[in-house]
Amino acid sequence: MSSASSTSTSVTDYPLAPTVMARFVGAYLLLLAVVLLAATAATAVLELNADLLVLLLGLGILGLIALSWRLRTVPIVRLTEAGYRVRMVRAAGTTEARWSEVEDVVAAAPRGIECLVLRLRDGRSTTIPVLLVRGDKDDLARDVRAHLKRASR
Repeated sequence: MSSASSTSTSVTDYPLAPTVMARFVGAYLLLLAVVLLAATAATAVLELNADLLVLLLGLGILGLIALSWRLRTVPIVRLTEAGYRVRMVRAAGTTEARWSEVEDVVAAAPRGIECLVLRLRDGRSTTIPVLLVRGDKDDLARDVRAHLKRASR
C-alpha cells in the first residue's frame, strides 16, 4: 500500500491527498503575499527599515516549511487494532471510535462527494470524504473493513 504507512502492530495512517495539500499551501502563499504587500506599503509610507520586509519574508518561508511538514506528517485517518481516528475533516461527525462501536461501513455520496461512512451502533456516524485521503478509495474501504473484521473475531 503506497499511500499509507503500516507497522507490524497493524496501525495504518492515511495522509492528506496532495491536491488538498496544494490548496492549503496555495492559500498560505496568497495570505503571505497580501501580508508582504501591506508591509511593503507600510514600510514605504512610514519610511521604516526595509530589513523588516526581509525578516517578514523569512518568517513567512519558515511558516510555509512548518505548514508543509505538518500537512505531510499528520494522518487524516488512523486505523489501529482498537479503533480509528479522523482528523482535519470538519463534517466528519464522530471523529474517533472503537471497532466494537462500529455497526457497518458503507459508501455514500452526500452532496455528490464520495465518502466512506462508518455507522456506529448508537446512531452516530463518521463520514470520511475519500478525496481528502491520499491513495485509492477502494484500498481505504478494504482496509477499514479488514480492521473491523479482525476486531469482531
